[in-house]
Parts: sequence; structure tokens; C-alpha cells
Amino acid sequence: MTLRTRHPLVLALVLVALAAGFPACGANPHPWSSKERTTLQSLWIGSLKPLPPDPSNKYGDDLRAARLGQKLFFDTRFSSNGKVACATCHHPDQLFQDGLPLAIGVGTTTRRTMTIIGTAYSPWFFWDGSTDSQWSQATDPMEGPDEHGGTRGQYAHLIADFYRTEYEAIFGPLPDLSNTRRFPIVAGPVENQAASKRWKEMRPENRMSVSRVYANMGKAIAAYERKIMPGPSRFDQYVEAVLKDDLRNARSRLTPHEVAGLRLFIGKGECTKCHNGPLFTNNDFHNTGVPAAPNLPEDTGRAKGAMQVLKDEFNCLGPFSDASRDDCAELRFMVVGEKRLVGQFKPPSLRNVAERAPYMHAGQFKTLEEVLGHYNRAPAAPVGKSELKPLGLTDTEIADLIAFLKTLTGPLATEPEWLVSPKK
Repeated sequence: MTLRTRHPLVLALVLVALAAGFPACGANPHPWSSKERTTLQSLWIGSLKPLPPDPSNKYGDDLRAARLGQKLFFDTRFSSNGKVACATCHHPDQLFQDGLPLAIGVGTTTRRTMTIIGTAYSPWFFWDGSTDSQWSQATDPMEGPDEHGGTRGQYAHLIADFYRTEYEAIFGPLPDLSNTRRFPIVAGPVENQAASKRWKEMRPENRMSVSRVYANMGKAIAAYERKIMPGPSRFDQYVEAVLKDDLRNARSRLTPHEVAGLRLFIGKGECTKCHNGPLFTNNDFHNTGVPAAPNLPEDTGRAKGAMQVLKDEFNCLGPFSDASRDDCAELRFMVVGEKRLVGQFKPPSLRNVAERAPYMHAGQFKTLEEVLGHYNRAPAAPVGKSELKPLGLTDTEIADLIAFLKTLTGPLATEPEWLVSPKK
């Protein structure tokens, strides 16, 4: 194509438009192929379907449960030292994560905190998918020795002492926990020897009653977490304009470098193999050769997580689930025991990714530059076999990709009342 103009400003504007991915007047207003437009639409937040109910949690969309769950989420009494709440690691002011390489509760964990935003759409939770619902995920850290560090006996008594009215309005009568010989305060199937001993000494029906209260706590917290959703970013505004063939608005949303990065994201960079859909994650598991974090035990990821979720008493098929067997297809047909699972981890959503450093399951990379450098080199995996192949990206292309990733930063779609700590 030959450009003919005597006016340098006109020539400059045309060149900028072409660099941005938009042709001059008279041509197709958006140079995205039909296939590319379909891909862009699939990534657009406007394609996010309404949140389906969780069949394992019949209280998931109960507003009363969400309000109780919000209180529990911020209540530090639900820990062994009275200082740790869910919000300690999942802080609303930090996009419901903590910005640390490893999560810190009553101790230091071996993994990075994942954000809660939009996770209600996922069939698996934690980096290794060791739980299969938001409510079962919520219970796990509460007895984790380095997280909340408490016991379900302690938590059942706290519910009776401080949340009885709200709890019973949703879940029905609490068991009579007043006899602490039958219902000891420090009791649960945890590493604490005294608590574990007392738990084993309890009658099976009493253990079941306490575990039911504990599961219902998780279901209330999950009802709250289902409210935490992402809002549109500049990328979404751009795609909406592209889909409407609104050239003027599209030009105002992304810069030439950001458009170039978007092209790389859906093309040469092969990013959509793992980060696809409107939440920019396929919620599956992948080995991407991430280096092991120093001074931590070997982490086999999904290989171990798949075994854990099968044994979890709070899984979809367990006695505390509200689902029928037919509702639990993900669990019933999941892959277990295969070598390819070793070293696989769940790809988190890329929405707001530029604001959520450090990266990977143990915070191995401090910056997006380090992340993309890793993917570009595709080194061998420390455990298992990496899926990566060298990409051959130039420094300019990596910079463009990072520019695009920053366009995924956007506000939450969550109503303000759900983002603050309620009064106890």
C-alpha cells in the first residue's frame, strides 16, 4: 500500500492508526479476522454467563447466609491466636489476596494466596484442586496449622456463643454444646495431639454434629464469596467497541502497544491455552515448568491434590454436601494417579494480574517480566514434565504483552457493602 499526502500531520496520524491495528479510511474498520473476533468475544466479560447455583450448597444464594458468611470472613476469633481471619490473607483492599510470596496466618504456609474474585465459577479450589467447592475450600484453612490453626470444636462453640440467632435462622437449631465433656472446645481431626485425642474420644454422632456446624460455616462463607466478582476493564471496553464496529471508541481504549500485545496473547504467545474464557483461566491444571521455591518441600501439585479431594469428607459426594450423585460429575470422572498430573497447578485468572505480584504457586517470580521470560525460555520442570515450548518472543513483544496484561486491570463488580468488614 502506498500513502500519498503532502501534510506531515495527516501522514503521522495514518501511521499511528495502522500501528494500532486499524487501517486507513475506506478499509475494514477492525482488522480482526472472524476467528479472532470470536476469540476476543470469548474473553470479553460480557460473555460471562450468570453464576449457576452450587448444588452442593443449597444456601449458596441465600442472602442471610451471605451476611453471616461476611461476618465470619472478617472475624479473627476463628483462629487459634485470635488474630487471623479469612480476610487476613484475602484482603478486599488487595484484590482479596495479600501480595506475599507465601501466605502468613498463625504460621507461614508453603503456597501463595489465590484471589477469591470470580472463583465461584471454578470446579476446583487451591493451586492443586484439593477441594471441589467454595464452601469446602473455606473450611480447610480454618484447621490448617499454619493458617487459622484452630479446631472445629472451637468454632462450633464460637458460633453458639456469638452467632446463634443468625445461624439457627438459616440452618436450624444448633446442637446443645453446653456439656464440654461431650463437646470439648479444643477438638478436631488436626495435627494437635490433644485436640485429635479428644476428637477420637467423642461419640460418632457428636462428631457428626460438630462437623455439620463446621460445614455450614463454610457454606455461609461461600455464600458471601459468591458476591465477589470482577468488573469490566479497558480490554472489555475495547472488545465491546470492536464487536460494535465502533472504531472511534476502540481507538480510545487501547494503545498501539496494547493492541500488539493482545494479538500476541491470542496468537504467538499461546496464552489462551491456559488463560481463556471471560475470567482468563480454563480452571484446569498445567505443568509450566515453574522452578521450585527455595527451602520448601517438593510440591507435586495436582498429583497430590487429586488424591486429597477424593478423601475430603467435605467433597461433593460427602455426607455434608447437598448435591446428588449426578451433580458431582467433575469429582466422579476426574483423573487420578497419572504421571502427567505431577507438577501441574491451576492457572489463576489474569484479571487484575498486574496488581497481584508476586506470581506462581509459591511467589517464585516477582514481576510479569520474569513470568514472561520464563514462558519464553520454557526450561525443564523441577518435577513432572513441562508443557511449555520456547516461544521466541523478542524483548519488544514481551513488553507489548505486558502492556496488554495491564489493560485487564479493572474495578470489582461487587457492591460496596460486601467489601467492608461488618460490625460484629
